[in-house]
Amino acid sequence: MSIFNQKSKFKVKAEVRSVRQAVEPPPRPTKQPSHLSAPHGRPTARASSSTTPSTTPRGTSSARRIHSASPLPSSLDGTTTMTTTSSSRKRRAGVASSASPSNPTFTSSDDSDGDGDEGWEDNLDARKRRKRANQGRAILDPNRSLRHPKLWTGDEAEVERIPIIHAADVASLEQKCQAVMGLAPSEVAVKLQYPGSRYPERYELVSGKDKIEAVRDIIKVVNYVASTYLTDDEAKAFLDQTSGICRRLEKSRNTGDGAGFKAALREHNERLRAHQRKGHIAKNLDAMRGLPRDLVAFILDQIYDRTVAPNVDLLAKYKNGSDNVYGELLHPFISNILERTKVSSDMVFVDLGSGVGNVVLQAALELGCESWGCEMMENACNLAEVQKREFSARCRLWGIAAGEVHLERGDFRKNDKILAALKRADVVLVNNQAFTSQLNDNLVSMFLDLKPGCKIVSLKTFVHDNKNAENDVATSILDVEHLTYPEEYVSWTSVSGTFCISTKKGYSAAVTKS
Repeated sequence: MSIFNQKSKFKVKAEVRSVRQAVEPPPRPTKQPSHLSAPHGRPTARASSSTTPSTTPRGTSSARRIHSASPLPSSLDGTTTMTTTSSSRKRRAGVASSASPSNPTFTSSDDSDGDGDEGWEDNLDARKRRKRANQGRAILDPNRSLRHPKLWTGDEAEVERIPIIHAADVASLEQKCQAVMGLAPSEVAVKLQYPGSRYPERYELVSGKDKIEAVRDIIKVVNYVASTYLTDDEAKAFLDQTSGICRRLEKSRNTGDGAGFKAALREHNERLRAHQRKGHIAKNLDAMRGLPRDLVAFILDQIYDRTVAPNVDLLAKYKNGSDNVYGELLHPFISNILERTKVSSDMVFVDLGSGVGNVVLQAALELGCESWGCEMMENACNLAEVQKREFSARCRLWGIAAGEVHLERGDFRKNDKILAALKRADVVLVNNQAFTSQLNDNLVSMFLDLKPGCKIVSLKTFVHDNKNAENDVATSILDVEHLTYPEEYVSWTSVSGTFCISTKKGYSAAVTKS
């Protein structure tokens, strides 16, 4: 699920001022301490190197990560392009358009400092501020335990294989990619160590159209590991601004030094395994009570890039004008929803019309909650199952304990497991943007079984002004809050829009199911 240009994910329209002010260029900021205290006893966040993960999607295989999959209006134009940066892109799988969806394109410009090494230090302080702001975006839950029960803590006797889809399985010389940084074909194979397991991921240092950019992916992983899993002192060898591993990886990429890149990567692997054996990873995870949003998005992007992206054309097969049109809500939108509805690790989340399972996985990873989804489109269901398997394996690779994930097939109006989960649900998401009026009425009848206080997030309201409140079931059982989401929060258009959060009323109305 992409590693993430250094802009905010949350797009806010610029304020137009009628008075212009002439100001002097700001002085170059003084360097700040390389640490930041963090709540709930979690490891402190450091100022990063020039490779600090941005809070915006990256321009690689999943630069504008797609989240909830559910019906999308067939009348909307799916050809809208991204306007953020040249390296940003949005995957528009299955949107109603004369153009067929294509696999994502990959570039290598979003976090590059240029062709050489000049000027990299000028951006450090601004990036430190962005990093600190992003660390504060984690949703903290004092009751959540983040450490995976099978976290590797140093036993060298056996390296247990984890059934991940390796980057080299989808981006390699065999898939017509090209070697990078002057490496010969025999020199491109490398391995990358993660914090949760002794088992590494295989990469090939190659580049290709619509393929994972291995060099960028590796730099981002190394940076996330150091900035999230290690304390300031432990991370110094990784994040030192002049000689740290991240800096050396970045410099090697910019100068085309393949041998230098591989040497820095080997040092990362060795140092990280040493921290694992010393118990630092386990200790620091135990102190954490939430994951930074950009790390959540990156992990989900990794999963998507290895499972859905290579098969994204399958999502174009839908029946126009039906309830089964495909569209997705993006990572920032879902994080916003989860925060607004105060989802926590002891709650139940349900996505009705869950597509390839993006939202279900995000809720389980970001909040650790029990997460359910139901989808009836066969191709989407098949991809969702592949994503679920990769999600389980990759959570272990990262050492993170996610919430339980349940993905069901079929009509959510008739699925017994989903109907039972709805009775326990704390938050229900339904992307009813393109649902027929009949299906929306069916949903209202289903909402009668929700417990009082349950939140329902929808793209369209279930309560309409032209209905008689005395006979309108939705009016009788729901309190509705109308909200607006910013630009680029959904996959089918880059403009802003509206959504609703409805709350099941806490009293029993005099209504019966029709």
